[in-house]
Amino acid sequence: MKRMLATALLLAGSIHTFAQDKLPDWALGPFLRPNNANPVLSPDTNSVFTDPMSNTKVAWEASDVFNPAATIMNNKIYVLYRAEDNSGMGIGKRTSRLGIAESKDGIHMKRRSTPVLFPANDNQKEFEWPGGCEDPRIAVTEDGTYVMLYTQWNRKVPRLSVATSKDLTSWTKHGPAFYKAYEGRFKDMASKSASIVTKLVNGRQVIAKLNGKYLMYWGERFMNIATSTDLINWEPMLNEKGELKAVVRTRPNYFDSDLTECGPPAIITQKGILVLYNGKNKPREGRDTAYTANTYAAGQVLFDLNDPSKVIARLDKPFFVPTASFEKSGQYPAGTVFVEGLVYFHNKWFLYYGCADSRVGVAVSEGR
Repeated sequence: MKRMLATALLLAGSIHTFAQDKLPDWALGPFLRPNNANPVLSPDTNSVFTDPMSNTKVAWEASDVFNPAATIMNNKIYVLYRAEDNSGMGIGKRTSRLGIAESKDGIHMKRRSTPVLFPANDNQKEFEWPGGCEDPRIAVTEDGTYVMLYTQWNRKVPRLSVATSKDLTSWTKHGPAFYKAYEGRFKDMASKSASIVTKLVNGRQVIAKLNGKYLMYWGERFMNIATSTDLINWEPMLNEKGELKAVVRTRPNYFDSDLTECGPPAIITQKGILVLYNGKNKPREGRDTAYTANTYAAGQVLFDLNDPSKVIARLDKPFFVPTASFEKSGQYPAGTVFVEGLVYFHNKWFLYYGCADSRVGVAVSEGR
């Protein structure tokens, strides 16, 4: 009966919310952690490379590894993850670089010993040094171009930025995604967390166009939209006042009371555009008392395919929450499952997530 009611409400175009215990037809999941598999990636003090900024040997993933992107190449899953060295104390005080690991089954990982994206003496160093390259999301075009949206962090302003590759190891940096939009109005705006819209084509998840343009949801404090004609230069959606248009906001007394941060690439489904996102619970007043203060847990929201700014359904409770000890320790002891990588592989969905900003985990859902 609940499923019938959910479908009726969706067909009627109404906004409705659901609990985690029984996901509605429009939502993806449930996602289950494979037995004895997690974490799939942990810090490694033996990985060393020569940092081009200091020209010294650096143990680039010795401190923490987390917040992974994921994609498919040559019938393997590739996970690109954020790694921090031991150059500083506390969150945001170290340098981040992006590493890569490959897997034939989505669980057992073979890592590359050197990072694939990092601050260097290039035309992006003013945006990336000394904080580094953070929190990637990756999707691929039908012709095989991989597009990465990541955060450039110079410890002054975080900027959502773009890089592209054909092989996942050699990347071309294109700089801040909003640098040219509206004559540079947003070039120095704090921005991060982009969920580019994709679709399944013959079982392959590829970047899609809507109304002749590429589209992404992005943002941390609230969810916004941006469009592009080339996947490199993006234009944020504005409201009638000429300000950034919030399409999803935080909700007092819910798991996403403090942040609604975009997760992995969005997916076009028969019901609409599905976005998985990371909700953060408020520390004190206005938090959801069912969850620990400051907890990061994952939600889902569905947008209208004909009007991508219109929410037609949203989960009231998270579909994925911290449960394991390594998800409730590390840099975020309040508990964090931070979803960023989602791939369709061998008729299953593999969801890769950061565990308390210190490890990388995976959860799996049967495809439907």
